[in-house]
Amino acid sequence: MTANHAPTDEELLNLYRQMALIRGIEERLRDDNAAGKLPGGVHLYIGQEAVAAGVCAHLTDRDYITSTHRGHGHFLAKGGDPRAMMAEVWGKREGICHGMGGSMHVADVARGILGANGIVGAGLAIATGAALAAQLDGDGKVAVCFFGDGAAHQGVVMECMNIASVWRLPMLFLCENNLYSEFTPSSQITAGKLGDRARAAAIPATEVDGNNVSAVWRAAGDAIERARQGEGPSFVEAHTYRIQGHLEAEALFLQGQRYREQEEIDAWKEKCPLIVTRSQIIARGAGDESVLSKIDTEVAELVHDAAAFAEAGTPADVDLPAQLMFT
Repeated sequence: MTANHAPTDEELLNLYRQMALIRGIEERLRDDNAAGKLPGGVHLYIGQEAVAAGVCAHLTDRDYITSTHRGHGHFLAKGGDPRAMMAEVWGKREGICHGMGGSMHVADVARGILGANGIVGAGLAIATGAALAAQLDGDGKVAVCFFGDGAAHQGVVMECMNIASVWRLPMLFLCENNLYSEFTPSSQITAGKLGDRARAAAIPATEVDGNNVSAVWRAAGDAIERARQGEGPSFVEAHTYRIQGHLEAEALFLQGQRYREQEEIDAWKEKCPLIVTRSQIIARGAGDESVLSKIDTEVAELVHDAAAFAEAGTPADVDLPAQLMFT
């Protein structure tokens, strides 16, 4: 893969389809939460869809990912079942973890989705262990760890980057820099460049526009291919933005206070990854508005089906043994 390599027309349409599915599911969860239908809080991925789609397009079920409390997009992009995920968020037995994991802990080990995680930065060590297992298997598998700019300040990051570099593990550290650590601007708590921390461990690091799925696809593809060839880990920092709040119930935490201005949110909405990708598709002749509208309609049907499946499900069995949750 060369630095100038770009997704084909078909690949770009598939990337758009994946992002549209993530957006549709998240918007439905947003609305269901606002209507008081969900049993717990949700941290939505709206605005960051290009990162999950661009990275996971290069992965198979045999590869591993670990995720964050904002993990629905990663789950879906890796091939997770929308019905099972929605049922999980709704706390139903039909959920991917039988309704016992909830929004922050969706996982599907059969697809290499080792789990979203409510503990900030916890996925890093899990992914590093998975990368070691992949290396020992010797069959070309890789592990990708998604984490945010806030999690980048956890000590486990440096520990994992150090050992991944020393052992040349097949791993991608994917930092989604959405400018905020919960309610705190990253500019107030981040010293220097995050990529320099990887370079200090002799790990190649690059920055990309996280709202441009083609740029993410290219950078992730190069890093993942490097890992598959036994050349060790890479670090990619994707600059993006979460349109929704830290979580849908954040107004209760803020009590009328603000940590960002509406003008900033509106400016980032204009750089929405779905809008950017639609423009790319049309500009290069990969499809027109009728093609994109057809995809939107198909996705809307999938979202409606997943939501109906979840709502009609059976409430979780609170006595379910823990060892059965991920089977």
